[in-house]
Amino acid sequence: MTSMKNVKALHLEDMDVVVEPGIGWIELNEYLLPYGLFFPLDPGPGATIGGMCATRCSGSLAVRYGTMRDNVINLQVVLANGDVVKTASRARKSAAGYDLTRLLIGSEGTLGVITQVTLRLQKIPESNVVAMCNFPTIKDAADVAIATMHSGIQVSRVELLDEVQVHAINIANGKDLPEFPTLMFELVGTEAYAREQTLRVQNISKEHHGFDFVFVETPEEKEKLWKMRKEALWANLALEPECEAMTTDVCVPLSHLAEVIARSKAEIDSSPLTCPVIAHAGDGNFHTVILFNPEKEEHRQEAERLNKFMVDAALLLEGTCTGEHGVGTGKMKYLEKELGIEALRAMAMIKHAVDPNNIMNPGKLIPPHVCF
Repeated sequence: MTSMKNVKALHLEDMDVVVEPGIGWIELNEYLLPYGLFFPLDPGPGATIGGMCATRCSGSLAVRYGTMRDNVINLQVVLANGDVVKTASRARKSAAGYDLTRLLIGSEGTLGVITQVTLRLQKIPESNVVAMCNFPTIKDAADVAIATMHSGIQVSRVELLDEVQVHAINIANGKDLPEFPTLMFELVGTEAYAREQTLRVQNISKEHHGFDFVFVETPEEKEKLWKMRKEALWANLALEPECEAMTTDVCVPLSHLAEVIARSKAEIDSSPLTCPVIAHAGDGNFHTVILFNPEKEEHRQEAERLNKFMVDAALLLEGTCTGEHGVGTGKMKYLEKELGIEALRAMAMIKHAVDPNNIMNPGKLIPPHVCF
């Protein structure tokens, strides 16, 4: 599928685009830039549109624009029996029949092969400001993310980095950023509105012990800051080159974000492993990059223990084991606790109806013990 990278049609007046699944979101946005449009989801730099659909991904802009399920208009899919199905029309909304588009988004290749995608597009904002602020504790930073969302400020990004992640970024980029828990904000709109909202965020940050509040407005400075954030994983791997990374991906209701991060951070700090924390704090989604030496069994066991601790903590707070990375095989063991056996049986019935011979990505998503 990686060779299917074409843009099939661009409808400027409708602000949508039809693409093949192998095109990357970065390449798509480069294509759209001359038209003043962009596709707002921004997961890892190598992500393709087909993979993004399959995992129901999101990224740092989801706090404003939603996840993949909110930004796909329709799909073209090849089913297990060879039928080529178009899941919906190109209209922005429809009440015609089952929502096959949303059923297939997040199905991780278990129901069909995506061969074409129609995406919603957005206008590139007139102006935006990127702000950063440091905090004495990670809980203070999480509290500010929650307070900012409650204030009604129209942020497009609220990213949280702990002091370990900032240290990794400093090492990888030759920077000297203060190594404290840090929030990064992006505020968009007219120039006057973006600046006004930046000052409101600054005041909220001060109320929660924030310090060293700075903001940038030039394209070059903003690009440098977001580039460092986007390349955080590579910075972490460079921190301990002999290690591999196990990335956690829990998500909780926004009101529980500070609690789950504080609990997880306390557990991480007592571990012998290095574990930078990054969060899409505006929608309750956070990642821990657990660095472990695969040659050491005690490292692997500790990484698994930390991952399970964070998943269990999220589930206790009405959260999910995966906010955007998907289930695959690694998260299947948590699905029954999160969703209940009845929901899993319903999924198994759908899978069997569409793919009775189990040829579509077998062994993924639905735990093998689930029968219907």
